[in-house]
Amino acid sequence: MADLAGIVVLVLGLLVAAALTVLARREARALHARAEREVAEAHARAQELLTETRTERERADRELAARERRLAQREARLVEAVNRLDADRLELEQARRRLEADQAAARRDAEEQRAALDAEEAERRAAWKVADEARRTELERVAGLTAEQARAEVVSEVRDSARLEALGTVRRIEEEARRDGEAIARRIVADAVQRVASDQTAESVVSVVHLPNDEMKGRIIGREGRNIRHFEAVTGVNLVVDDAPGAVLLSCFDPVRRERARLALEALVADGRIHPGRIEAAVEAADADLARAIERAGARAVEQAGVTGLHPELVRTLGALHLRTSYGQNVLAHLVESAHLAGVMAAELGVDVALVKRCALLHDIGKALTHEAEGTHAAVGAELARRYGESDDVVHAIAAHHDEVPPQTVEAVLTQAADACSGGRPGARREALETYVERLHRLEEIAGSRPGVEKVYAMSAGREVRVMVRPEEVDDLAADLLARDIARQVTEELTYPGQIRITVVRESRATATAT
Repeated sequence: MADLAGIVVLVLGLLVAAALTVLARREARALHARAEREVAEAHARAQELLTETRTERERADRELAARERRLAQREARLVEAVNRLDADRLELEQARRRLEADQAAARRDAEEQRAALDAEEAERRAAWKVADEARRTELERVAGLTAEQARAEVVSEVRDSARLEALGTVRRIEEEARRDGEAIARRIVADAVQRVASDQTAESVVSVVHLPNDEMKGRIIGREGRNIRHFEAVTGVNLVVDDAPGAVLLSCFDPVRRERARLALEALVADGRIHPGRIEAAVEAADADLARAIERAGARAVEQAGVTGLHPELVRTLGALHLRTSYGQNVLAHLVESAHLAGVMAAELGVDVALVKRCALLHDIGKALTHEAEGTHAAVGAELARRYGESDDVVHAIAAHHDEVPPQTVEAVLTQAADACSGGRPGARREALETYVERLHRLEEIAGSRPGVEKVYAMSAGREVRVMVRPEEVDDLAADLLARDIARQVTEELTYPGQIRITVVRESRATATAT
């Protein structure tokens, strides 16, 4: 049994080995067939690559041959161009030599001609000098004057004649310019003023607070005057309680203090409780209300003027001008009115209306800060506008609106004109009697100090000055010069709204008696 099992195992091993051999042969044949196919494919690809390489080489050879032909042609053209350039260079060199020779000949001819002309000129000058000496000697003998004296008389006569002729020409040109310019300016200003409706000046140094009854006066005064004294001490305003029924007066030259006191007193009257503690609380509340009122006034003025894009700080500063006056005219109302006038005139002249309005609205903004900064309100206002991003045109118009800086732009001139129209119109401003009388006296003094002036009259509330001159001392042309000189001195020395007309009157009379 053991032998039989061994035989079986051996037979099975042989069968397995035979099967493995058969499988190995099959795989070998398959691998050989696949290898033959891959070799054939590789050979085919190699043939294709060889063909492509040959084709590419042939094309490259053709391109190289074509490029060599083109290079040869280009080289031939370059050689030809070089030959032409050499020929041209040779021709230019020959032409330069010929030109130098011609120039040398021309210089020699010119020198010869110049020498001849110099000789002739020297001969003529010598002859003219001899003749001039003889003529001068004869003229001195006949006239009895030396040459220097005669020359001085001729120069003086020519100077006087030229001066008279120039004055006549200047007067004629000024009359034509004045006639045409005044007509155009009068039309533009009249149109602007007619289209802007403004109030009369009604500002004062007194505010009226109405009371519900006369019993409230006793509360305001307080026991032994305690309330009224504390109110005046806190506000800095004089409180006047008189016999006027149902009202008390607040008197102060500072409009900001007076407005704060008015708001505080109205709040106290409305509340009914009046004592020192309540007065201080009311004044503090009035300060806050006044700040809000200033902001509202500035925003309202900007809206009325039609100006946009202003910095908020500039708007608040404009609002502060609502409580300030100039010769009785509210400054903020003056600025709004000036903006409207400037806008109308700018539209008539074809100038940027928005820019001109902006300049006119801000031209007096420095009056709100004059007490805080050094310098005139024009300089302070210009610096403030520059600080908050306004353009150079606006800054220049503000600085030049009182001629502290010469106006260089149309916007600056229109700002000056609008300022003068708003401040100089009837009813716009009030003037103190002392200032008015002093200005009239100074006008007459300036005009009367001139030579040849006989009488001076200040007329039309100081808007016109009539100057009477002695006709034997002042002629017509000198009268023109006199009027110009007086106007220039008045402009330099006096401050006044609007314009002052200087009229020089010269009258000659001839009287004869028949017997």
